[in-house]
Amino acid sequence: MIKTKLYTLLLLSVMICLLHACSSPSPSQQTAESHPALTQTPALKAITEKLAKSPENARLYYERGVLLQQLKQDSLALMDFGNAVKYDSTKAEYYSAVGDLLFEHKDLDGSLKWIKKAIELNPDDMKAHLKIAKMFVYLEDYPNAFREINKVLRENAMTPEAYFLKGMIYKNIADSSNKALSSFLTAVQIMPDYHDALLQIGMIYDKRNDSAALLYYQNAFNADTTDVSPLYAKGMYYQTRNRVEEAKQVYQQCIVHQPNFTDAYFNWGYLLLQQDSFSKAVLQFGNVIKIAPDNAKAYYNRGLCKELMNNNVEAIADYTSALNINKDYTEAKEGLKRLGK
Repeated sequence: MIKTKLYTLLLLSVMICLLHACSSPSPSQQTAESHPALTQTPALKAITEKLAKSPENARLYYERGVLLQQLKQDSLALMDFGNAVKYDSTKAEYYSAVGDLLFEHKDLDGSLKWIKKAIELNPDDMKAHLKIAKMFVYLEDYPNAFREINKVLRENAMTPEAYFLKGMIYKNIADSSNKALSSFLTAVQIMPDYHDALLQIGMIYDKRNDSAALLYYQNAFNADTTDVSPLYAKGMYYQTRNRVEEAKQVYQQCIVHQPNFTDAYFNWGYLLLQQDSFSKAVLQFGNVIKIAPDNAKAYYNRGLCKELMNNNVEAIADYTSALNINKDYTEAKEGLKRLGK
């Protein structure tokens, strides 16, 4: 697994270097037809077989790149998008795909070149304008972001992502939370299952201590059950308002959907600790440590539970482990002092 991840990161780095080799965007000359991921799904296998018979078919490379990106095979997707450009340099969407992928990997300069090329080929490519707007939002260049967003809305006033990006800008501007909420709500009116907008609405209502936050957190999770962050936010809503049992139930749901979600185990353990359920809390902090052995806070809190259970030997071991991970962990030092170490 580690070797595979390292290979993917290295391959992506090489591809980015190749894509930047010229002063203007130029496609990759690389292929990866022997990579096992290309037969990972029936759809990928089918396109790969078609490419074997038609190795200069730009559209097939683009379509396979889209599938690879969905499967988190970004380095291979970048190769395919590059080859799509190589065999057909007239399609804006091929350049836009490269730019989008580079943006996802925080290569802003590289991304901008490819997206600008897409707009040169097709000035009416609203997806490309949205991508540039997203980049400006990331860079906190809000005037330019608004300019691109408004271009999109003039073309199509029913573009949910444009309103979402407006909401993100307003969210970051002082005293603009009402405008942010209005923008996010508009995005959801157009696209009711817009996960990110639903989550943002929930966060705004949460800050306002409005229980409507719970509905939007739940709807955000329902829109994408692979992301448990809205459920976790729902649990935090309960926890910060001392609705402990409800918070614990939500954290359990988080773990059911994502068994390695350490924050849910930790918060569940913390609540049990506050309820003096030390032995149960120990189990939850232990779960965190199994998943993330470098989590100093989990070791410290498990040590505290052990100390409160008068299991000083194991408490000392946990405090020591916390300090081995973070030598400046003040609470762990104090714990050892209390126990005479």
